[in-house]
Amino acid sequence: MLLGGGFSAQADESVQGEGAAMDQHDHADGAVDMMTPHQKHLGPHMRWTGLRTANADDAQRADHIVQTLRQALAKYKDYRVAIDNGYVPMHPERKPRHYHFANKQQRFLAKVRFDPAEPTALLYRKAGDGYELEGAMYTAPRDMSEDQLNERVPLSVAQWHAHVNICFTPDGSGRRITRKQFGFKGKIATESECQQAGGRFVPQAGGWMIHVYPFESTPVKIWTH
Repeated sequence: MLLGGGFSAQADESVQGEGAAMDQHDHADGAVDMMTPHQKHLGPHMRWTGLRTANADDAQRADHIVQTLRQALAKYKDYRVAIDNGYVPMHPERKPRHYHFANKQQRFLAKVRFDPAEPTALLYRKAGDGYELEGAMYTAPRDMSEDQLNERVPLSVAQWHAHVNICFTPDGSGRRITRKQFGFKGKIATESECQQAGGRFVPQAGGWMIHVYPFESTPVKIWTH
C-alpha cells in the first residue's frame, strides 16, 4: 500500500551523502538527553522535526504503519534473507549500536513515494556470528517540508531527523575521521569555520530519516530513536 508524501524526481538528493549519513548514523555528535521519548540525540549536527499534538487519527495511522512493517520484516529475522533481497550491511567490521543493512533500490524509491512495507534500511544488532533484527529505517528527500513528512509518518507520533552542518575533511571522503573538528562528530558546525579549516561544508548530509522498532511493546518504544 502506498501512502502520501509523493515528491518530484527532480530532487537533487545526494546518494553519497545519504549513504554517509546512514553510515555515521550512530555516531552523531551532541549531548544525549531524554528531553522527549523521541528526541535523544541533540547537538549542532542533528535536526529534528517538531512534535505535534497527539490525536486519534494519527495514532491509528501510525499503528497501521507498524502493523504493515511488522509483517514485512518477519522474513528478515534471518539476516541472510535480507542480504538476498538487496539489503547490504554497511561496514560490518565496525561496532555500532545498530548495523544498517541498506537497500539502494529502496533508497531511490523512497524519494518519490512511501511504502511502509519497504524501508530503506533494516536495523540489526550483532548476535554471535550473525545478526538479530531490531527494526527498520525510512528515508525521505532532504527538501521535503514537515507537512510532507507528516503525510508519511505522523509527526504527533514520531520525529524525523537529519544530519546537518557537517564539515568534511579536505579530501571530501568523510570516512574514518580522526581529527575532532571534522565529520559527523566534529566540533565544526558553521560554514565559516569549515572554510577556515580548509574543509568542505555540507548543510545537510543526505535526506530525512526515521527509525521504527515494530517488535517493541509500546508506541513510545516503537518510535523512540
